[in-house]
Amino acid sequence: MRLLSRLGWAFLFFTLFAFALNNQQLATVRFFFGLQWQGQMVFVVLVAFGLGCSLGVLAMAPHWWRQRREVKRLAPALAQAQAPSLQPANAVNTANATSALTALNAGAKQPARPSGYGVAHPPREGL
Repeated sequence: MRLLSRLGWAFLFFTLFAFALNNQQLATVRFFFGLQWQGQMVFVVLVAFGLGCSLGVLAMAPHWWRQRREVKRLAPALAQAQAPSLQPANAVNTANATSALTALNAGAKQPARPSGYGVAHPPREGL
């Protein structure tokens, strides 16, 4: 998989390198009020791409900030909803030990998860 990724990056690099070599002629960018800028075509395209990416990020920033505020506002309620119920220590240990032993003796692949430990974490995929 790593080899395929590196081949993809190498292909992208050589494609952009060939684009730069094929666009070395001068280009003139004319602004308002008679202002103009001359530079190689590849730099003109690079500057236009960079400005477009910057404007896109700036346009999305308020939405991202709003989402972060909403997550911070809802985080305590989510943590409270996922908190395990409080039971006496003896009842939790006895019930959990009995259910775990029963599950192991029955040949189950995984023992029953003790209810006093909260919600299980989801598996990490793609890391």
